[in-house]
Amino acid sequence: MRAPLSTPPAIPAGRLAAGPQPTLAAPGGLLLRPWETGDAPVFLAAYQDPAIRHWHTRQPASEDQVRDWFARYREDWAQETGASWAVTRDGGEVLGRIALGSMNLDDGVAGCGYWVLPAARGTGVAPRALTAVAGWALGEAGFHRLHLDHSTRNHASCRVAVKAGFLLEGTKRSDAVHADGRHDMHLHARIRGDQPSA
Repeated sequence: MRAPLSTPPAIPAGRLAAGPQPTLAAPGGLLLRPWETGDAPVFLAAYQDPAIRHWHTRQPASEDQVRDWFARYREDWAQETGASWAVTRDGGEVLGRIALGSMNLDDGVAGCGYWVLPAARGTGVAPRALTAVAGWALGEAGFHRLHLDHSTRNHASCRVAVKAGFLLEGTKRSDAVHADGRHDMHLHARIRGDQPSA
């Protein structure tokens, strides 16, 4: 049993899970929605892309495993530990993924992660999606701080973070392992009141 908090939780337990995971709109016709069973083939195919494989060390091996992941995403929402969205064009074509994880409702803190399919890169999909999720999380959802990290060699991810208003806070030395060995990681964060740069 956890000791009682000396301060009230930033987000009362049960508040998020009391409703369905929201669908979020972003500029340029983007719609962020929960993953659906029919998205399994495109989700699996995304992890055949060399860049996604390089920067994301957890990779599904089959469509059945993808569907298991989707079920876990629904459980994460119900348990208020995470949320994962398909980034789509008007709710149809999947362009990428964006997620909140490591939700700490007591402190109002969560982490962010994302990827975009090759055909949609360079079009502003990732920063628009991240800005939309951050706006919801730091607004209606009640979080105070969002953070993300990426390899110091992943310059594209760094640009996405900065455009979405996530300030670079520092470098975590030798913090993550990728296929080519250990990487230093940049830590970015956005707190309530920060604004995106684009």
